[in-house]
Amino acid sequence: MFCHLRPVRRLCLEKIFPRWFLYSRALSGAEAVNALRPFYFAVHPDFFGQHPREREVNENSLKRLSVYLENLQKPGFKSLKPTQLTFYVRERDQNSSDGQEPFSTAGFRAVKFTLHTRDLLSTVLYILNSCSLSIEHIQSLNTTVHSQPLKEAKRMPDRPIRWDKSYYSFTGFKDPDEDFEQVSRMETTLTSWLDNNGKSAVKKLKNSLPLRKELDRLKDELSHQLQLSDIRWQRSWGIAHRCSQLHSLGRLAQQNLETLKNAKGCTLVFTDRSGMSAGGHVMLGTMDVHHHWAKLFERLPSYFDLQRRLVLLEDQISHLLGGIRVVYLEELQPALTLEEYYSLLDVFYNRLLKNRILFHPRSLRGLQMILNSDRYAPSLHELGHFNIPTLCDPANLQWFILTKAQQARENMKRKEELKVIENELIQASTKKFSLEKFYKEPSVSSIQMVDCCKRLLEQSLPYLQGLHLCVSHFYSVMQDGDLCIPWNWKNGEAVK
Repeated sequence: MFCHLRPVRRLCLEKIFPRWFLYSRALSGAEAVNALRPFYFAVHPDFFGQHPREREVNENSLKRLSVYLENLQKPGFKSLKPTQLTFYVRERDQNSSDGQEPFSTAGFRAVKFTLHTRDLLSTVLYILNSCSLSIEHIQSLNTTVHSQPLKEAKRMPDRPIRWDKSYYSFTGFKDPDEDFEQVSRMETTLTSWLDNNGKSAVKKLKNSLPLRKELDRLKDELSHQLQLSDIRWQRSWGIAHRCSQLHSLGRLAQQNLETLKNAKGCTLVFTDRSGMSAGGHVMLGTMDVHHHWAKLFERLPSYFDLQRRLVLLEDQISHLLGGIRVVYLEELQPALTLEEYYSLLDVFYNRLLKNRILFHPRSLRGLQMILNSDRYAPSLHELGHFNIPTLCDPANLQWFILTKAQQARENMKRKEELKVIENELIQASTKKFSLEKFYKEPSVSSIQMVDCCKRLLEQSLPYLQGLHLCVSHFYSVMQDGDLCIPWNWKNGEAVK
């Protein structure tokens, strides 16, 4: 694919990628996934159970990477916008690599890179190189060796990669089968885990109480000073980390109070990157410095203008689709900036205008839809909203919505009923176990929470009195004493 590159371009590529890359064929989607296996096992969230902040960063970045890889394979996508990703990479070798952040004491390090590639092969190589992972296995996927011209190559069959045991010894990675066996062996029962970890949680919670009071004080003072609607955190950062972030914001407010008041009435969210979210919240990237935050607050009036245009665009789409409301659900969609979401809506709206489909005015009022760039066919979510691909065929879209409208209304009704049941069970569990706080992670659905609470209420768990309990997908004692249990916890014999 690079056979006709100019000499200068070839020289640049040879500096970045190995020489055989210039004579390689394109990867299929399946080959790309297989080629990225070392990367996936280095960043997979399941191996960050004791590090919830890093786990959530990797979960969100993997979602965005999946969208990027899917878009590369779609017809008509000639160029993609640069996508900045941050991953925490598990490492067994504790020596730092050139150009990367130093390893942490927990055995992983943060790697930040920006994707702006145009094909799967260069994307895979760039990711592996950015994470200092071996790329030697990639060459076996191609039909040529170093000295063979492209035309003499014989095509190799597309098949999954199976590495020899020596590969894992050489790279320092564990055999994935061994990793998953270890995770399975570590799975335990709720009562035994609480027996082993309850005292630790009590101690950590007691030690964190002064900092928790300080956090509440800082949050209230800044919310009042800047007239904010709320201050939130997208990640499960510890109390000390959150206090540090609020102190930083407080110092900036002392220096640029009038500029920061541009955020009046907004919800401020500490997250991975600065900007305005698709949901209209002001995002402060925790890796950014005060200068970047100050620039963001200065630009807020232009963001508000874009937000008004976005609401108008949503209304225009709703009008074309019989009154169905376009919504953005943070817990179910990849984290998008306001600009990214507006671009998504604009592409969808222009396709609707070119292929006018007829719906009876206001016939779909009360229904909801979300837009997805990583889907090819429309679907109906169990919660009642439609998942609509940005590049969905309008004719198929019309047929799908009309045939599923009644089911969507029934699903939405069940969702509201389920939410009432969920809240009642949360209150009942909080009261029975005398919990100081009982909550769930956003990724835990109402159905999962209801199932968890019903089974909890059948148990006698005196260890929980006065604690903070979080329903999640894994067992963990957070650094500030919050207990995390998986929603599908097991009792009785541990799973082997």
